[in-house]
Amino acid sequence: MRDGEGATKLVTVTVDGAVSDASAKVVARTICESPLVKTAIAGEDANWGRIVAAAGRADQPLQRDMIAVRFGDLWAAKDGMVAPGYNEAAMSAYMKRPELEIAVTIGPGAGHARMYTCDLTKRYVEINGDYRS
Repeated sequence: MRDGEGATKLVTVTVDGAVSDASAKVVARTICESPLVKTAIAGEDANWGRIVAAAGRADQPLQRDMIAVRFGDLWAAKDGMVAPGYNEAAMSAYMKRPELEIAVTIGPGAGHARMYTCDLTKRYVEINGDYRS
């Protein structure tokens, strides 16, 4: 991930609370492959709405009222809503790091998965758009 074309951030995504490990893996993969999530990370934007949208797009069981999203130790969402005490300045500072952790809870289940991804930067577009094969 670190040497991806134009990548500037290594991101660990964990999903917990799924109905099974297989379900958690599908959700984690959908989050990790989402261009909207990857570009938000490149823009250093803790856009938890994009993460939740990707989780929903995975077509796996989730409980909206139990969704929680954490960036490192900072809670962005709890119980399907903005987390109490959400601190935009602290979140913005965290997103500037070269290595990020995003944890997503989607329900009460025991299913767990961890995947890795990177950001999707303007440099990636330049590298892949400026040559012809």
